[in-house]
Amino acid sequence: MIYFLSFIFIISLPIFLHELGHFLAARSVGIKVEKFYFGFNFFGLGIKKKYKETEYGIGLFPLGGYVKVAGILDESLDKNTETEKKDYEFRSKNVFQKLWFLSAGVIMNFILSISIFTCIFYSIGIEEVIDKPIIGGIQNEVTTFDVNKDFIPVKAPAKILGLKEGDEIVTINGYQINSWTDIGRIVNANRESLVHITWKRENKPYDGETYIVSTPIPEGFSIEERGVLGIIATTNHKNLAILESIKFSVFRTFQIIKDTFYGFIGLISGNFPLKYMTGIVGIANIAGETAQQDQALLKLFFLMAFISANLGLLNILPIPGLDGGHAAIAIVEGVIRRDLPINIKYGIQFIGFILIMFLFAMTIYNDIVRL
Repeated sequence: MIYFLSFIFIISLPIFLHELGHFLAARSVGIKVEKFYFGFNFFGLGIKKKYKETEYGIGLFPLGGYVKVAGILDESLDKNTETEKKDYEFRSKNVFQKLWFLSAGVIMNFILSISIFTCIFYSIGIEEVIDKPIIGGIQNEVTTFDVNKDFIPVKAPAKILGLKEGDEIVTINGYQINSWTDIGRIVNANRESLVHITWKRENKPYDGETYIVSTPIPEGFSIEERGVLGIIATTNHKNLAILESIKFSVFRTFQIIKDTFYGFIGLISGNFPLKYMTGIVGIANIAGETAQQDQALLKLFFLMAFISANLGLLNILPIPGLDGGHAAIAIVEGVIRRDLPINIKYGIQFIGFILIMFLFAMTIYNDIVRL
């Protein structure tokens, strides 16, 4: 139950605000909103109420939501758009009005991400890394690859070696360590190798050997292997003013958007294997584990901001069936100055539906295998 409720908590607000963005944008340019639902009302299961021209509802299945407007061929694959155009329909609007409606949900997701990060950074500040070779913490486990290139947790090399918080690294394989940056550079250069480390603890010298494991790190459009020791840097706490918090929040949201985009391109190019994708089961597992940690509510909001930024980026990509796919069609129709034939748009939507269902099934399979 904790896993389920935590999952619903972190996805509800991003989904609701996404659909609210579409709803408000539609109203602002005179597009008739036929339905506004939070959750999916499969088989008619849910609560619904008609008010004026719009049917509002809460579906029994909370993993989503949707806004249905007049005059658009959406994921419902309803072909009833072959009649004469009405002024209140999506298809009667100009390109800029269409793009405003289609992008409004994405904009709301980005605003939510920035807002949550701003509140977090303003309330608790940030930790700045001190570039000294002094250990601020030890990880119990690190992630590495097995023989099938699947992710597996193993005991951290630093834990095996007996390093502790406050220890100062002096040398690695005879190389003098002067900064935290030196540690990362030399450890990575000696990944999957046995290394000799010397360190100081309360001015007493220690030494020992440990095996540096490789850990998967998303880098650009692919996943790279990096050497990892399993240590955390010492940091200096810094409180932020509101404008600084907004600045850091915009940067953090942009970083998530960039990494998500790189991951998507990596999937298309084959550099990022499909088996590494995580779906709703994996997200629910992460949310459930997060809810049982210290400062659980804060961490769940952080996860919500991360998901909201991801949701925004994925929706604006030119994938059939998503907002970006509709936007691409609207731009093409604006360039050629006429509507595409309904059967072509129907085919595009159907292909998008099949693709999304395939990825949905694949991610669930991956999550179950990992669990």
